[in-house]
Amino acid sequence: MEGAQLIIEEINREAEQKINYILNQAKEEAEKIRAEAERRARARAEWIFRKAQTQAEIEKQRIVASAKLEVRKKKLALQEELIGEVLKALREKLMELPEEEYYRMLVDLTVQGIREINEDRVFISSNKATLELIERNFEDFAARVREKLGRDVEITLGEEVDTIGGVLIESPERTVRVDNRFEARIERLRSELRAEIAGVLFG
Repeated sequence: MEGAQLIIEEINREAEQKINYILNQAKEEAEKIRAEAERRARARAEWIFRKAQTQAEIEKQRIVASAKLEVRKKKLALQEELIGEVLKALREKLMELPEEEYYRMLVDLTVQGIREINEDRVFISSNKATLELIERNFEDFAARVREKLGRDVEITLGEEVDTIGGVLIESPERTVRVDNRFEARIERLRSELRAEIAGVLFG
């Protein structure tokens, strides 16, 4: 009986050792699994965080770009509005010029056009009222033009054209022209105004 008891105790001891070994192995494996799970969770969290940061930056850039575009559109609209107001006021002023002042302006516009064409004979066209004004004072008009040019030039009044004022100067063959009608000069001024106002609005 005593021998059997010893065998049973030895079996129990071995069983307990095996159980403890298995438990320790299980604990180590569980710790490894937990550590790996934590590592993966941290990596996943970092990836999610970086992705969120990237998306936030992209959204921020989109919002900023959209805002800048909207501001530019408003500035461009304001620019055109300002140009329109300036040119409208100029047009009204030109149409209301006193005859004496308008007459002097016609002389200057004619001289400038003849200098550009550089011909000894020219045709001048304009609206009916302007042609009649020049015709009524033709000798004086021609003399003033010659005096400002410093040379002789033959001026012929051409046909009526659609304009609010100013003159259209053409070469004898009508192949070269300088458009000094008010509408044309206002349109040329539009580009200059656009550049000046853009400099103020856009820096």
